Amino acid sequence: MKLYLSTDFEGTSGIFAWEQIIEGSAEYEQGRRLLTNEVNAIINGAIEAGATEFVVNDSHHHMRNLHPQDLRGHATLITGRHKALYMMEGLDASFDGICFVSYHGSIGAEHAVLSHTYNPGAIWEVRINGEVAGESGINALVAAHYGVPIIFVSGDTVTAQEAQRIAPNAEKVVVKQSLGRFAAANLHPTVACELLRAGATRAVRNLDTMRPPEIRQPVSLYVTFLVADMAEMALWVHGVERVGPRTVALASENLLDLYRMFVTVVTLTRALVDR
Repeated sequence: MKLYLSTDFEGTSGIFAWEQIIEGSAEYEQGRRLLTNEVNAIINGAIEAGATEFVVNDSHHHMRNLHPQDLRGHATLITGRHKALYMMEGLDASFDGICFVSYHGSIGAEHAVLSHTYNPGAIWEVRINGEVAGESGINALVAAHYGVPIIFVSGDTVTAQEAQRIAPNAEKVVVKQSLGRFAAANLHPTVACELLRAGATRAVRNLDTMRPPEIRQPVSLYVTFLVADMAEMALWVHGVERVGPRTVALASENLLDLYRMFVTVVTLTRALVDR
């Protein structure tokens, strides 16, 4: 049994500030340890239920937060920036299930710690088929394309709620309660890891009940930016149409192509973000 883990950072228990998850900050090393322990807890739990092969895609910021030698289960680690499929790099139809690890709420979510949608300095909102979508909903486009079920999601309560739309049967483990964008009530890391391990075991054992995300087609994907210049720049990508001063619509009959368009738009507009 082969599992794919897309690992973010903000949804880790004990994480509530950017300084904990940005390379070069004094608190970053502690954050890395917390994240690594949660990833390993999930791998260990999946092994208990029979999973045998793991690919971990480090998906946060510069995407070099995890060290290969620290991962359990002899996991393969995909690491580094500028990956064509970004948070879903390495996924294909050969996988039995997907785990979204340490994910977080969308940019407009209420009481979601460190909430954002891909780029907090550029994106104000993303909607897929009229529904507000966070990173789990956007990344589900790739899962649906390859026909692989999302079987496990971890993070705060908002993360679990947003994932319900695209993975209703997935095992969802809440490791903290967000009190605001920069405050959370965190489970003790040991307790969090125990819950994550048990949740991963249940997810793998219930794999037969999981189905790939069902996304109504044709898909409408709208991105609203913070400023109009970003919407203007997004028009450089073929298939992007401006539908408002700050809003563009992305169109493609292929879900993977649609996701690639979104990633390209995100990468382009990053150039206009004030540093």
